[in-house]
Amino acid sequence: MTILDKIIVDKKIEVSIRKKLFPVFYLEKSPLFEKSIISLSKCLLKSKSGIISEHKRRSPSKQNINNSLSVIDVVKGYDSSGVCGISILTDGKYFGGSLEDLNIARASTKLPLLRKDFVIDEFQIIEAKAHGADVILLIASILNQKEIKHLSTFAKSLDLEVLLEVHDLDELTKSIMPSLDLIGVNNRNLKNFQVNLGASKRLAEKIPDEFIKVSESGISSSETIIDLKTYGYKGFLVGENFMKTDNPGKSAFEFIKKIENEI
Repeated sequence: MTILDKIIVDKKIEVSIRKKLFPVFYLEKSPLFEKSIISLSKCLLKSKSGIISEHKRRSPSKQNINNSLSVIDVVKGYDSSGVCGISILTDGKYFGGSLEDLNIARASTKLPLLRKDFVIDEFQIIEAKAHGADVILLIASILNQKEIKHLSTFAKSLDLEVLLEVHDLDELTKSIMPSLDLIGVNNRNLKNFQVNLGASKRLAEKIPDEFIKVSESGISSSETIIDLKTYGYKGFLVGENFMKTDNPGKSAFEFIKKIENEI
């Protein structure tokens, strides 16, 4: 059993428990449920850098990235750095995140927020909306075509944007559908957590132009982003490169300025 398999087994149990604790009608009463979304797609199209920063405390591949900083400090730092949006990890067991992190982030910024988790049930999409997310992540490697269609269509019915993550051509081919807004190529294989930036380059021309292309994971240099821009990528999800520092916001600001000066 791979790490990803273990995560999904645990996620199914977690979602089952949360459904009993927090009924849908309770979530729909959240003040944030009726909030108009802030479009990540539009922000990326207007940006020179295309950086989507991330709040992440730990991961299965790196047990501790940064546990010392508060969500407020990280998000406010990102808010003034020039990023296009912020990804908030909400998985608890493997990444140290929570939906409370998403709530705090929403109260701390007007930037688009991505709920990054292993979404397997429409209940998690309702949670995302109720806690202030503007975008949800769907991972092709854990969902079949029917599930991707159902979950992405449901997200759109709540006016949320959808980022679909793929790792290879088979996942991309089964996933292309009009209910998606952004298609991300994860350079990290979630089964063994190895990183290969060539994944983004190989799949670039296979992603239809109507979707915004996002490259995810393993990005640590401005040169990499400038190179990937030539393949049509508009968004770049950068997490550990900022979070491993004492001041993620400052790191993001300096990184973005370097990109803008080199373009």
